[in-house]
Amino acid sequence: MTITGYESLMRHALSLAAHGPATGVNPQVGCVLVDDAGTIVAEGWHRGAGTAHAEVDALSKIADAAGLTAIVTLEPCNHTGRTGPCSVALVEAGVTRVVYSVSDPGAEAGGGAERLRAAGVEVTSGVLSDEVSEFIRPWLTAARLGRPFVTVKWASSLDGRAAAADGTSQWITGTAARQRVHEQRAASDAIVVGTGTVLADDPSLTARGDGGELLLHQPIPVVIGERPIPGDARLHQHPAGLIETLTRDLDAVLSGLFARDIRRVFVEGGPTLASAFVAAGLVDEYLIYLAPTLLGGPRNALGDIGVASIGDQRRLRITAVEELGDDLLLVARPIITSTAPNSKEL
Repeated sequence: MTITGYESLMRHALSLAAHGPATGVNPQVGCVLVDDAGTIVAEGWHRGAGTAHAEVDALSKIADAAGLTAIVTLEPCNHTGRTGPCSVALVEAGVTRVVYSVSDPGAEAGGGAERLRAAGVEVTSGVLSDEVSEFIRPWLTAARLGRPFVTVKWASSLDGRAAAADGTSQWITGTAARQRVHEQRAASDAIVVGTGTVLADDPSLTARGDGGELLLHQPIPVVIGERPIPGDARLHQHPAGLIETLTRDLDAVLSGLFARDIRRVFVEGGPTLASAFVAAGLVDEYLIYLAPTLLGGPRNALGDIGVASIGDQRRLRITAVEELGDDLLLVARPIITSTAPNSKEL
């Protein structure tokens, strides 16, 4: 089969992967099984932790996979967790060729390609690697760095203010932008705020629909700070529970969340917390909501982020712009230089 044929099948596998949950410890993975003519015989995708991986899901749809080719978005895993190694399942099923896109960076799960080759299976890697890497970028970033993928969000006026001079901020943006934030909360494993935000606003930090109903997935709220929050704070009634870190050590917080299988965190905690994440070089994605209004005054969306001169500026690359009513959502990611806390853009 030509590389063009593999690319077409890989795109189909990627479309299957999108059916799986974006949250949780596991990546979204899709798989198709094809015969020598490139005809799809079976297909599958991963439906979340504890369920069959994409390869096993596809294999379960047919009685005999001998001689088939597996097209998989991620290198078949090579370890036993809640399920067995996919590399072994493919070998035992008689698959003779495996084509995958992105190598698994995990120390435990990686190595599936070598295991397949050792069993005599022909292996091809790197097909549509840029597209698939972008699709699972949050999971890949977390796996490579050993901490959750961090998204920092703020809403501001065009002159960069997050609140009026008296501290009021409800509402700078309109209803469409606010609903988009709820959708982004629901796409995260955890939503992070500081103790100051809890004391000032007593937020619920739930992800809600247009009618105020709770969305199916709720991110667990995480409060960063050294003081416990009040016993009557609304966060104690959050449907996903509550994590109080009792520390301001961001590295320790992220390591602890990673150990809890949290891979995506959504930082929504005001200028102080956002600035701390930026200054520490811990932001993987920015969601900046801009409202067509001017506020002036001292309430900036960001405070001190360690930029003493223009040469220290934190350069970003805008990856998307979305119109939401009268507001704009800018999606950006850091351009990492060799002198920055991380060595490359992920």
